[in-house]
Amino acid sequence: MRKGCVSMAATRDGKMWRCQFYYKDWQGVNHKKNKRGFKTKGEAEQWERDFLQQQQKNLDINFENFVHIYYEDMEHRLRENTMWTKKFIIDLKIIPYFKKKCMNEIKASDIRAWQNALIKKGYSETYLKTVNNQLSAIFNYAVQYYDLKDNPCRKAGSIGKSHAGEKEFWTKQEFKQFLVTVENKPETKMAFLLLYWTGMRIGELLALTYNVILLKKLPDDVSLPIGHLHFVYRFLFSCHNKKASYNFYFIIEDLINL
Repeated sequence: MRKGCVSMAATRDGKMWRCQFYYKDWQGVNHKKNKRGFKTKGEAEQWERDFLQQQQKNLDINFENFVHIYYEDMEHRLRENTMWTKKFIIDLKIIPYFKKKCMNEIKASDIRAWQNALIKKGYSETYLKTVNNQLSAIFNYAVQYYDLKDNPCRKAGSIGKSHAGEKEFWTKQEFKQFLVTVENKPETKMAFLLLYWTGMRIGELLALTYNVILLKKLPDDVSLPIGHLHFVYRFLFSCHNKKASYNFYFIIEDLINL
């Protein structure tokens, strides 16, 4: 057990289980933690172990718990939509592979095996580069702030390319043919319509909620090169250094009516 922690056995809480324990934070202050709502005793005990691992200042901790420490720190320094993109990639493509491995035991050979698994899936070169960079960023953080000896991603080498080659785009007719395949999935259809007609990035789409959209009609004295574009969506994604960050997109009126 971690020094400075006092644990009590998980106990029944009605039909559920709960865990209680004392721990010291990074300033040496004692706290009591009480967490309810677990279906089994094992889940309660595992939650306690994970929580205590995340309070550690060494790297004898599994990868998944260290990522939560990384998230907690970076959320104060990155914009909200940037964090959405980061979490989406890490949670989907990285954590499932490394989550139970100890941070100080992950080797370059482990990174290479993970890279090979990604390459087999046939992702684009730029996407491979993006995913690999996210993993490397986690280890760089561990090197800089938690005294990890070195970044195994550097030894393993990178994958993918920073710049894509020539791209092919759907014509309007091809896009309409694709929409037929998601006709019975309204949320998926809306997502592709927004991506196609606005050109917004995946991270911006993931950060989008109804309460951050303001629909404004353009003033009469504003002329546009394409006559049927009459409205603009104003997206407020985040506040950074107390200054609001806005993205503006022109969209067709048919999309507004959806």
